[in-house]
Amino acid sequence: MKPDANKEDDGNPKFGRLLIVLLIAVLFCMGLTWIMGALLPNFGIG
Repeated sequence: MKPDANKEDDGNPKFGRLLIVLLIAVLFCMGLTWIMGALLPNFGIG
């Protein structure tokens, strides 16, 4: 058992998973903003 090899293998999937979660969060925020703009077009103006 090599602990160094396990550390390298464990690092890459975590970074990929973090990248996917961040992408999903950005898409969710974009969708929520689009829905708010469609339902309440004058929201925050005036």
